[in-house]
Amino acid sequence: MDWTLFPVFLGACGAAAATGVLFRPGAWYAGLAKPVWTPPDRLFPVAWTILYVLLAFAAARVAGREGAALPMALWSLQIALNTLWTPVFFGLHRMRAALVVILCLLLAAVALAASLSRIDTLACYAVVPYVAWLIYAAALNASVLRRNPQPG
Repeated sequence: MDWTLFPVFLGACGAAAATGVLFRPGAWYAGLAKPVWTPPDRLFPVAWTILYVLLAFAAARVAGREGAALPMALWSLQIALNTLWTPVFFGLHRMRAALVVILCLLLAAVALAASLSRIDTLACYAVVPYVAWLIYAAALNASVLRRNPQPG
């Protein structure tokens, strides 16, 4: 593992996390009908901090290693899609478009985990909680959309 790369990947995760500061849930989200299994708002920053640290750890474990080109490309794709979801959902209030983004993000994260499993088991395991959280988040996005239909 190259620990000098860890802060670089953590910085990329920090950029994705910054969208949560720029596009806060606010009154619009508070007014939406949500399922009873919606976590409290205070849980999200804690969960995302842990997940971002694990993502940075996984990337730093494999970056520069032979066979890491595909995992690194998928890591880049998932962090880009991760960065996109918050402005689409909370900024534009486009729940349907956000669902498409998070489903693409979930596919990228699953592909990332699969590609990591071929070169570093621990890196793969570090991504598994992220995949689980994305499944939950996608289900939550879909449930909120179903409870709050949008025109178009």
